Amino acid sequence: MNIWLLIWSVVLVIAVIAESLTLQLVTIWFAAGALVALLMAWIGCSVLSQMIMFTAVSALLLCVTRPLLKKLQVKNILPTNTEAEIGRLAVVTEQISNADDTGRVRIGGVNWKARTSQDGMICQSGETVRVERIAGTTAYVRKI
Repeated sequence: MNIWLLIWSVVLVIAVIAESLTLQLVTIWFAAGALVALLMAWIGCSVLSQMIMFTAVSALLLCVTRPLLKKLQVKNILPTNTEAEIGRLAVVTEQISNADDTGRVRIGGVNWKARTSQDGMICQSGETVRVERIAGTTAYVRKI
């Protein structure tokens, strides 16, 4: 058996596995180059021509498709609901006490379970607080 059939097969499999794990179009070009080189090894082409074709196909596909994919890529990524709430002001609708496991705030019209970022701090109903982080369905806030 030609060792280069095995080598190109391994390169192809590794590139495909890496691509399937990342989903970022990182190694797909090398998988295509390895496939071409594998076919060339199968028909008996020289090792030098296999390497040249691997490099050429990989580079050509990279140079041609990468700019097209960049144009299709979403540029303005909007933060998710929780990321958008961090740093916003909220109004306490139910007294926040970590010790009593109570507290609710209204952030942008949405009612959230709330805890203070500092142990022992109590926020009274009607106070304005700043959202520091959100974990699950709980907003962690600090008095302003």
